[in-house]
Amino acid sequence: MSVMGKRGTTVAAKIQARMREGYHCNSNTPSDEYLIPLKLTWTPAPLEVTDVVYPKAQMEKYSFSKDPLSVYTGDFEIVTHFKVPASAALGGMVLPAKLRYQACNDETCLPPRTVPVTSTDVSWVSRPNASHAASGTSFFDSTTCR
Repeated sequence: MSVMGKRGTTVAAKIQARMREGYHCNSNTPSDEYLIPLKLTWTPAPLEVTDVVYPKAQMEKYSFSKDPLSVYTGDFEIVTHFKVPASAALGGMVLPAKLRYQACNDETCLPPRTVPVTSTDVSWVSRPNASHAASGTSFFDSTTCR
């Protein structure tokens, strides 16, 4: 994924995620404190992460829980906003990130995993008319989540 912006502004990077059919992961705000939340973390220097926006979770009922759980299933998107410092040298960089999650189906949960997200390339320019663009890349699919 490539994101382009200008110095002194905020840019948005979108991560496309996909859970394998029949599986879910807890949302970033799980229903119970013992559940492992979905968490995206970045190593942003020299950019500053201003916020990470997770999608609205679904409340789903599973046989192993008496109450519905706050989960993600299917395709969803996580958006991160980065502040590009006005003093940033012109250019760009690849921003590494990690996604922590625990995949479950209706019968069992797999061990928690942390997978790298390495394809986010952020570039910035000094021109005042530079555009902001974001596109997604799929990384959290059947090959990384059971």
